Amino acid sequence: MRPETSEIQRPLRYGYTTGACATAASLAAAWRLLVGDDLDQVEITLPRGQQPVFRLEYCRLTAMGAEAATIKDAGDDPDVTHGALISAQVALSTAPGVRFHAGPGVGTVTRPGLPIPPGEPAINPTPRRMIAEHLFGLATAHSYYHGFEVTIGVENGAELAQKTLNGRLGVMGGLSILGTTGIVRPFSCSAYIASIQQAIDVARANGLIHIVACTGAASEQTLRAYYELPDMALIEMGDFAGAVLKHLRRAPIPRLTLAGGFGKISKLAAGHLDLHSRRSSVDLALLAVEAAALGADASLQDAMRTANTSQQALALAQATGLPLGHRICAMARTQARAILPPEVAVEVWATDREGQPVGHAGFA
Repeated sequence: MRPETSEIQRPLRYGYTTGACATAASLAAAWRLLVGDDLDQVEITLPRGQQPVFRLEYCRLTAMGAEAATIKDAGDDPDVTHGALISAQVALSTAPGVRFHAGPGVGTVTRPGLPIPPGEPAINPTPRRMIAEHLFGLATAHSYYHGFEVTIGVENGAELAQKTLNGRLGVMGGLSILGTTGIVRPFSCSAYIASIQQAIDVARANGLIHIVACTGAASEQTLRAYYELPDMALIEMGDFAGAVLKHLRRAPIPRLTLAGGFGKISKLAAGHLDLHSRRSSVDLALLAVEAAALGADASLQDAMRTANTSQQALALAQATGLPLGHRICAMARTQARAILPPEVAVEVWATDREGQPVGHAGFA
């Protein structure tokens, strides 16, 4: 059945970052302390000037100050924190400035390389700045000239963090409070890309000279066993090969291994940097052309063009002894080489669904 036209044309909804939600909750709690009103919604200003209104789940006094919370709406983005309750507890302080604390569900930084130093709550610089600016603006308007203690929490954050890269980044005990614009663009997966970039930065800051970026768990397990590298060196890039390559262009590491299922590596070989099926497709015709260059006859080429999957096309080539996996890996390495700076050596591995190698192009 074909989907309704209205479903095809419906624009995707954007949402808001955990940093924006934490800002709204912090402002509401501070408002309860300094103004005295129980709010049911609050408006904030995002870094690019937008002024969204956040509905509050609660805004109330506590023994230590006040607290407020809002539900994160990530729009149509597949965000792990969509629907999470983001809370802020605010207390007044005689010391100037804003001091941040990790509440339940917010992690603590334990390794260098992140934008927040070890020992600090994992609340990134832009959310910290947004919260501070809103609290100082409120304080000035109501003639309050002291400081604030701000504790951010995420309900079930420790469980949600297990679905993220936080553990490898050295963020322990919960989630990071993220966001640079305050807005989550649908399917931009900006938080995932930011985690990839941070993982590379952590590896560099800890002196690693070789990282392995994998599309999934199967290829990662294979390369983990092959190289015996620490977890910190293993980057779960998912479909975002371009995010890895572009970040290494700015922040190089001497050796990079790219690994993934044969289909995704074939997409990279064809020049695609986003390997998700929404953004790119396996080019069976290309596989047939490359098999022809290795000696495939016309009937094999035709069979590969009409194969159901890339793995089936590969199996057809392998059955005749053609090293198609190696050739596709070499093409993918060439695509990566075109983006990386000269000082980064790169190799590419392709695996089957069980993670077994079906192709390899070594460090050149």
